[in-house]
Amino acid sequence: MMITPSIKTRIEHLLRSNQLSITGSRKMVLKLFMENDVALDHAAIEKGTGEKYDRVTIYRTLQSFVEKGIIHPIPTNDNSTVYALCKECDHGFHHDNHVHFVCSKCNNTQCLDDVLVPEVKLPDGFLPSATQMTVTGTCKKCAQE
Repeated sequence: MMITPSIKTRIEHLLRSNQLSITGSRKMVLKLFMENDVALDHAAIEKGTGEKYDRVTIYRTLQSFVEKGIIHPIPTNDNSTVYALCKECDHGFHHDNHVHFVCSKCNNTQCLDDVLVPEVKLPDGFLPSATQMTVTGTCKKCAQE
């Protein structure tokens, strides 16, 4: 696992600031998220780790990262989940009020951090706990092909 000094520093800082032990699996999974601009599913993470870590280790790593606000889950149309690195979350509090874009050609999911989910006016007595918005279409890369 080759990690550049700047990524290594970011990874160790992120783990320490979230009171997580610095383990090989956590470093490897965080490296994958930092190197990808698309959301990753469990299978892509397993493949990216070179099958060095088993499914349970990866699952537990992902769960601890979600709980700490390091990554956020994104539900997919086929009832699975992909995960993306949080940019504005901190210590277990998710503030991912942005739109997710799913490309219908390459099937990649991207966080559109600069596109905010519009405020939804609910009837009296309804209290929202989370709002998610997914836009489906053709991503920039696929549109240029």
